[in-house]
Amino acid sequence: MARLCEGRVAIVTGAGRGIGREHALSLARHGARVVVNDLGAAVDGSGGDLSQAQQVVDEIRAMGGEAIANGDNVADFEGAERLVRAAVETFGDLHVVINNAGILRDRMLSNMTEAEWDAVVNVHLKGTFAPSRHAISYWRDRAKMGKPVSGRIINTTSVSGIYGNPGQTNYGAAKAGIAAFTVIAAMEVARYGVTVNAVAPVALTRMTENLGPAPESDEERESRSPMWIAPIATWLASDEAAGVTGRVFEASGQFLAVAEGWTRGPTSKPVEDPTLLGPVVARMLADARPNSGMNGVPGGPPQPQPKSSTQTTGGN
Repeated sequence: MARLCEGRVAIVTGAGRGIGREHALSLARHGARVVVNDLGAAVDGSGGDLSQAQQVVDEIRAMGGEAIANGDNVADFEGAERLVRAAVETFGDLHVVINNAGILRDRMLSNMTEAEWDAVVNVHLKGTFAPSRHAISYWRDRAKMGKPVSGRIINTTSVSGIYGNPGQTNYGAAKAGIAAFTVIAAMEVARYGVTVNAVAPVALTRMTENLGPAPESDEERESRSPMWIAPIATWLASDEAAGVTGRVFEASGQFLAVAEGWTRGPTSKPVEDPTLLGPVVARMLADARPNSGMNGVPGGPPQPQPKSSTQTTGGN
């Protein structure tokens, strides 16, 4: 088997279990030296145990690869700096950062607490920004010194963010932010020899196992395995992907796809009088494609519609 990432140094956050673990193992099989970052926290972000990261390191070493465990908090700016520094000091360089760490605190918006909002946005969005920022600073400095750079940032977004899913305003908003971060950062860092892409995975992990019906067969369970997410991340981490940047890829055991971002739809001349906007908006909406559902298809599955102003609802 050809080894796509021979000699490259990669950081994978949230790599102790699930999708992150598959990323770390796949990169190692393809020749990368890997920093396995994981706090070892519960799904809601509480607690911590470095043994999960160390188990992945032990698996990599057992296959003849090189890896170290790291327990820094990626949502802490100084912790993210230590993480990047650990890769460079241990392996002499850095080529790849896969931002995968995440937690869930699902709640309908009317009942969501400030703490539930802050915790999810902090881990996902700041936890993508902070490692990326320190890695890009490292690559920028190398580029300014005339040294070769082949940097890769690979972020983890979600169909809950790019398409929307009730009960996940905190998670979805953070993941939509990561998709926008990906597009904008890609524009900024291309001059340094760095690409930035994102993957929206669909897989059965401890974060998602309670969000829908359980698999009904071994075949269905296999199709929802996190193993199907690692191939695109590994390829994006390689030199082969040097010409691909600013894109979001959906990945699962059913398909691999490129997600297409917001585009301008039906348009009208500006209207000064708001009392005249009703029929104008109606015409535009009639010509516009509906928002995509969680399956990525415009119009489906159907989303709940807002109640009209003449209807009343009870509190809870």
